[in-house]
Amino acid sequence: MLPREPGTDALTARSSRVVAARKLQRRRGRDKAERFLAEGPQAVREAVAAGAVEDLFYDLDADARHSDLIDAAVAAGAHVHPCTDDALASLAETVTPQGLVAVCHFLEKHGLDQRVPFAEAKLVAVLHGITDPGNAGTVLRAADAAGADCVVFGTDSVDPYNGKCVRASAGSLFHLPVVRAADTADMLDLFVHAQILAAAADGEDLYALDAAGELDAPTVWLFGSEAHGLDDATAALAHRRVGVPIWGKAESLNLAVAAGVCLYASAAAQRRAS
Repeated sequence: MLPREPGTDALTARSSRVVAARKLQRRRGRDKAERFLAEGPQAVREAVAAGAVEDLFYDLDADARHSDLIDAAVAAGAHVHPCTDDALASLAETVTPQGLVAVCHFLEKHGLDQRVPFAEAKLVAVLHGITDPGNAGTVLRAADAAGADCVVFGTDSVDPYNGKCVRASAGSLFHLPVVRAADTADMLDLFVHAQILAAAADGEDLYALDAAGELDAPTVWLFGSEAHGLDDATAALAHRRVGVPIWGKAESLNLAVAAGVCLYASAAAQRRAS
């Protein structure tokens, strides 16, 4: 099916559009252009649905297997570009590229941040000092699945537009409001109506609180890094410290797993109470 438009040649790794898009693999390039990359059919599909795609690069295999997705991108106003395998590989950040890479605009620059219901939010995840993009993206995905109102990437946390974070979110980045590069303490001040719970291994038993009916109130969950947790000053901003009990022999839970357990416990409690 290549090329898609008459007279359009497949772009190479040296083509100017490909070179420009490749700069988005670094945060400096993303911040300057206010654009980021979404890779693979799942992420691209959600990006197209959200109206976030400006350019879509695809190879011959993707043109055959995902022609409907490419057509949807065109219908949504995106520019589409057939590419050689080498060009697509230079844009992809995975070992086995899936043939589709989209250039998307920063979401908060196009009004999505206005959807953040600070005063009415019932469930929020705040990431503080989480530098692992895989963990951060998985927390974002769990928050989306649990029906959270927004996710805040607070002080010293990874860029949510980092390629690995975007992939780990499995499209959830495009589903709910995300506050980027915010100061954690300042952000917590906006949720004056909610209880703030700091996830901590030595905190109160999550399920004991649930049984006591203390998880059904509007809640902001505060999550720290897997290696170091929350610093004392940040943990002190919470109303209480809460932990997921370990009943087996594991030393600890992965951060994203623990975050998912906490978020779902709150979501379930709130649903029962409604």
